[in-house]
Amino acid sequence: MADDRTIRPIITNRKALFEYEVLQRFEAGIALTGTEVKSLRAGKVNMADAYAMFPSRAQNELFLVGLHISPYDFGQRENHDPLRKRKLLLKYHELQRLREGIEEKGLTVVPLSLYFSGPYVKVELGLVRGKKLYDKRAATKEREQKREMKRVTRDE
Repeated sequence: MADDRTIRPIITNRKALFEYEVLQRFEAGIALTGTEVKSLRAGKVNMADAYAMFPSRAQNELFLVGLHISPYDFGQRENHDPLRKRKLLLKYHELQRLREGIEEKGLTVVPLSLYFSGPYVKVELGLVRGKKLYDKRAATKEREQKREMKRVTRDE
């Protein structure tokens, strides 16, 4: 059976793509409350400092920490805490692969994007390694060269 769900992006973590080298990508579901989903539909989310972590070595649960979903304007007493930990829904073998990556030196798990897949909210996670300063400079230089090439070809 083909999966015909439409994907509607909510937010992309551009800072993470600049700061880190993405080694592997995973798609995960996320456990949310009703007011959080309504705030996401309104686009009131910030994932600049978000990351994923296992709370302890024994547990096979991954949580997203630092994702700021603003309170829903009409939520009143049913509103959520904007910075609460949110459980990520992954398969067991994906959790094991992420745990192995985190235990390796210098790797971490950060959210790369947040999007609606049909009625569900999904998170694209990346197993990442921090870039060195010279890598960031090379990426900036390459981006500026592409922009210059586009400008030159457009002017001709």
